[in-house]
Amino acid sequence: MHLVTGGAGFIGSHLVDALVSQGRRVRVFDNFSSGREEFLSHHEGTDMVEVVRGDLLNLDEIESAMSGIEMVHHLAANPDIRLGTEVTDTDLRQGTLATYNVLESMRREGVSRISFSSSSAIYGEANQMPTPETYGPVMPISLYGASKLGSEALITAWAGTFGANAWIHRFANIVGPRGTHGVIFDFIHKLKRDPSRLEVLGNGFQEKSYMSAEDCVRAMIHLVDYCERSVSLYNLGTGDTCSVRRIAEIVVEESGLEGVSIEYTGGDRGWAGDVPKTSLEVSQLLSTGFKPEMASEDAIRHTARSLISEIGL
Repeated sequence: MHLVTGGAGFIGSHLVDALVSQGRRVRVFDNFSSGREEFLSHHEGTDMVEVVRGDLLNLDEIESAMSGIEMVHHLAANPDIRLGTEVTDTDLRQGTLATYNVLESMRREGVSRISFSSSSAIYGEANQMPTPETYGPVMPISLYGASKLGSEALITAWAGTFGANAWIHRFANIVGPRGTHGVIFDFIHKLKRDPSRLEVLGNGFQEKSYMSAEDCVRAMIHLVDYCERSVSLYNLGTGDTCSVRRIAEIVVEESGLEGVSIEYTGGDRGWAGDVPKTSLEVSQLLSTGFKPEMASEDAIRHTARSLISEIGL
């Protein structure tokens, strides 16, 4: 059985779907702070998905859920980078400390395989783009990025000390159906409140790599099946980028609204800790035979259509 922490969340629920489609039984561990029961409702009545409501900050709860597990997919974390600027211990607790508890419960229960969702946020404002996995020194500028980097270090230390096998996936910006945060989600809600104008934080020239959730989880499973090193570290992305300005245009196009005024607040970043430009080098991922089905702009348009349908305008 596979354990997915954060399995009721945005990316986690897509991973559960992908694992089940391959005939793998899954135990979901989630506190439902951002995850939603409806993301897993289509698995009700089957024996493929077991849902455990629990808190990763409670070591006893996660240790109990670790019983009988052969593989851990650790996705649970604070999903909103901006929240860390307001409640500053959010990423420390929900990220790094939660990762420690996952690893310690694995050690106690004799589980030795972990796949971890890290982030391109660990690179900070890299001066090499596209940024390869070997880039360094890495200096994150957000508390979220710092938490992911700290979690990576704990995982590699666990692998070195206790003989665990680890797959670390440094995500681009992941988008898709069931999204509960992020720029596309925010734009749709802004248009729902005021269909005549769309406010964009920053100057709109922020430019980042995007990847569909469907491609993301396919890549994660592919790499676990492909690599058997003690620690495997890969950037997950599409190899291209899209600007926030273009995302705003796509959301307005997909909304069907006419006469929308797109207005920019100014500045080169949307909030404290926002990295104005990211571009991931993904040649190592592609060398394994994996190929994303959607480029950044395709993934954004697919997401806009899906979320407009889910949220409504």
